[in-house]
Amino acid sequence: MSTDDTPFTDADLTLLRRPLHGWFTTADGATPPQPRPVWFELADDGTIRLFSAADALKVRRLRRDPRASLVVAAPVEEREHWVAVTGHVTIHDDDAAAHALAARLAPRYWDMTDPVRQADLAAQADERQVLLVLHPERVRRYAY
Repeated sequence: MSTDDTPFTDADLTLLRRPLHGWFTTADGATPPQPRPVWFELADDGTIRLFSAADALKVRRLRRDPRASLVVAAPVEEREHWVAVTGHVTIHDDDAAAHALAARLAPRYWDMTDPVRQADLAAQADERQVLLVLHPERVRRYAY
């Protein structure tokens, strides 16, 4: 079933709270979209939070055009289910908040008992990061 309702359904919330990658796409006028897999968090206020290197292409594009989307899909071995969120993004030049989000999300995506992953996360602390907040304006979904 497919719908175009703005609020998240219970099924949406369940999917968005799972340790799945989201495919984040920025708009930039006539430039073709370039989706990237990202870690994300659904915040209590209904926004979606991500972090990024401050000099990343997606951040430069968002500074020119704040429109973006995030698509999250169930793994292939499950029945088809996806949620697509579109809206505008605010960029927060808050390095500490971005690093805190990365640290909070790391155990969701990585085995943090692995010394290699611990070093990967520590290396991110040396990069200047920004916090990206996607403000949902439209939510589309499909589920069997």
